[in-house]
Amino acid sequence: MSIFIGFIVLFALILVNVPIAVAIGLVAITGMVLDNGFVSVYNAALTLFDGATNFPLIAIPLFILAGCLMNTTSISRRLIDFCLALVGFIRGGLAMVNVTVSLFFAEISGSAVADVAATGSVLIPAMKKRGFTPQFSAALTSSTASLAIIIPPSIPMILYGALSDTSIVQLFIAGVIPGLIGASLMFLVCYRYALKYGIPKEVAFSLANLMRSGKEAGWALLLPVIILGGIFGGLVTATEGAGLAVVAALVIGVFIYRDLEMSQLHEALTEGVIQTATVMLLVATSAVLGLHLTETELPQKLTIAVTQITTDPILVLIIINIMLFVLGMFLHGAAAIILTVPILMPLVNQVGIDPVHFGIILTLNIALGQQTPPVASVLATSCAIAKTDIWSATRANIPLIGVLLFVLLLVSYVPAIPLMLVEMFYR
Repeated sequence: MSIFIGFIVLFALILVNVPIAVAIGLVAITGMVLDNGFVSVYNAALTLFDGATNFPLIAIPLFILAGCLMNTTSISRRLIDFCLALVGFIRGGLAMVNVTVSLFFAEISGSAVADVAATGSVLIPAMKKRGFTPQFSAALTSSTASLAIIIPPSIPMILYGALSDTSIVQLFIAGVIPGLIGASLMFLVCYRYALKYGIPKEVAFSLANLMRSGKEAGWALLLPVIILGGIFGGLVTATEGAGLAVVAALVIGVFIYRDLEMSQLHEALTEGVIQTATVMLLVATSAVLGLHLTETELPQKLTIAVTQITTDPILVLIIINIMLFVLGMFLHGAAAIILTVPILMPLVNQVGIDPVHFGIILTLNIALGQQTPPVASVLATSCAIAKTDIWSATRANIPLIGVLLFVLLLVSYVPAIPLMLVEMFYR
């Protein structure tokens, strides 16, 4: 009963705009003091420190910084120009450029918010000028960015892997096929929209233009190859790959493209520190919450309760997906991962669900949560750029949310799709 009351208090604090990390820490420490006395505060302090010093988590600030560096250099613009030459000749091509750019950008930054911030300020105004409504422009930019978090590298996957002791490299490779399926379906949504509303082709296809833009974006296009090639080739860990992303972005911005000035570097570093502090404070307080949950044996009690109803993995996944979908409406992605992983992993292991498979399911649920109000963190960012309200954008977003939901169901109940490459290369 005390845990139930604790979660009610936690959601009440979040609803009155108490920072999520602070709310989690308050509820966890209060619960520990009530159960074990003030001596537990010492354990809480040690757990706060240990929770934020997990080696794989170092990848998070590094990928965030890599995304910030891309935002302040011409890397993003060059990627957009190349994608325009690649798919702009198709009807509604600018929308397809949006999808393609998100896939490229996600392979460097791993963050949906960074994706929207980098590409939305360029693509959303351009789409509005070409006849796309502000609502659809915001919805597409937001949904493609969220889809892209299952394309490696992915900050949610890093966070899940660290919390669940699951191979981050295997999580990365498991996201490739679902990500490509989702992108293909979003291409179809864009094409149907362009036909329905008479959106013209963007540019005529020109091999010379494609080669020119490809040459200009060559170093930017090489970034994903360096990062993912190093990780999948076993040359570097995911954390070292994140460091490689920062070094490569700096070298390209300073010495090759020569458009990264000291003032811009300071801006990127400041933004990176702010975003990192937000995530890592969540991680630290979540470790305290995890300790409290372990002491109260909530994960074990949940496992027993669910397995008394059913041990069928399909039915268990239905229950978990419904729970995660509802939570995603009210919690930011990192907070949802932090709250649910310590509780759900014993149940996942008990019924025989592969941890890598579950990691992709969880990440897709996070992607859906980024699109569903009232929180809808990524959609809200996109709406701010498009200057439209979140509820109108949500109506335009329904077909794209449908794509994310379809991919989630496909991944949940056809595990061969995410695990195919994992089985081929790592097992």
